[in-house]
Amino acid sequence: MNNRYHCCATCKHFRIDIKENRRKRIYCGRLGFDTKPTYQFDCWEPKERVKRVMEKES
Repeated sequence: MNNRYHCCATCKHFRIDIKENRRKRIYCGRLGFDTKPTYQFDCWEPKERVKRVMEKES
């Protein structure tokens, strides 16, 4: 899938946990890997709002 929305921040598995000491953990809830919002993986599944925007554009 090659489009401008394909990145971890738009995936439904993207998670951010804030720890007690205010440190953030950004990770994939499905894979359990730490990630960054701009990373791309083949398992990407867009959030519902992203799907709607992609449908409007096509």
